Amino acid sequence: MNNLLERLEQLFPEMVELRRYFHQYPELSFHEEKTPAKIAEYLTNLGLEVKTGVGGNGVIGLIRGGKPGKTVALRADFDALPIQDEKEVEYKSKVPGVMHACGHDAHTAALLAIAKAVSEVKNELSGNIVLIHQFAEEITPGGAKPMIEDGCLNGVDAIFGTHIWSMIPSGEIGFRSGPIMAAADRFEITVLGKGGHAATPHDTIDPIALGVSIVQQLQQIISRRIDPLQPAVLTVATFHAGNSFNVIPDKAVIEGTVRTFDTNIQDFIMEQMENVIKSVCEQGGASYDFRYSKGYPAVINHLPETELLVQSAIPVVGEKNVKEMAPIMGGEDFSYYLQKVPGTFFFTGAGSQEKNAIYPHHHPKFDIDEKSILMAAKVLLSAALAYLEKH
Repeated sequence: MNNLLERLEQLFPEMVELRRYFHQYPELSFHEEKTPAKIAEYLTNLGLEVKTGVGGNGVIGLIRGGKPGKTVALRADFDALPIQDEKEVEYKSKVPGVMHACGHDAHTAALLAIAKAVSEVKNELSGNIVLIHQFAEEITPGGAKPMIEDGCLNGVDAIFGTHIWSMIPSGEIGFRSGPIMAAADRFEITVLGKGGHAATPHDTIDPIALGVSIVQQLQQIISRRIDPLQPAVLTVATFHAGNSFNVIPDKAVIEGTVRTFDTNIQDFIMEQMENVIKSVCEQGGASYDFRYSKGYPAVINHLPETELLVQSAIPVVGEKNVKEMAPIMGGEDFSYYLQKVPGTFFFTGAGSQEKNAIYPHHHPKFDIDEKSILMAAKVLLSAALAYLEKH
């Protein structure tokens, strides 16, 4: 088992090949067909126990060790985004308007390489490793919850996962115990007024003017109603109303997101939003429709597994490159796994000026330093083996 990390280094060219294949043929959330089929074929060819259609489009591979022990799960997501790939590289997406702009192709390649390396010596393994290949991370309700409901965590004692991250330099690992990623909620506000001629606004109930007031007052919820030591974000991202310069429309539609770590803060913000919207509309003589959808819960890492992850990562990337990071306000449905079993979710640096991996996630020119795939695989596998050895 000591030579597994060396084996991963030997498999690095195959990791790159796999990643570039998935990058060229991306599939959107809940529409994944060829991707899970290829994953299942790869795992089956390794002689593993494979389940397909888990929770929808998910795939599970089981590496059953030759010796008794615990069971640890490793997770990788494989869906892409509705973004046009603007990179000029040989592995550019061949699917118009769809690309892997978040690194899920790299996650998948890393987990497949782990599967290959460990399958070759599985008789020496004390315990089992479950490989969770998850669909639809990008869009709520996500793929994690239905996969869990379909049994992907049955018998699992702990779980580890990582996210390739272009905002961290390649070669570094970012970790944190406790909250590391926020709950990601969505809201839609429809202000229902009374349209009319722009020259006679007194005969109308202007939903644009009321909507502007709502947007301004919503910002004060965070700045004046939330303890500044409690992280929270309320962002209005779209405002749609009208289609002519001289017509006051009947309605305005406002959409955005709320990000929190504390469920009490989450509920308070939702309540305060309703109060603001109701007050503004009542004063202006309008009605409204307010829809608030809770998304993924916050990702809360467990301390023992995080400490084990840190100790596993140090020999791989060096102690100075294993860094505790501040929480980020992005969301991840890995949170559902951590609500069921102990584990931790960490970030693998993938940024590089030399490789032009300088763009943020969900950007049309997003790319990674592909060495990060090897680092992700090494740290994930090291953590899994350390857990099995410890328990």
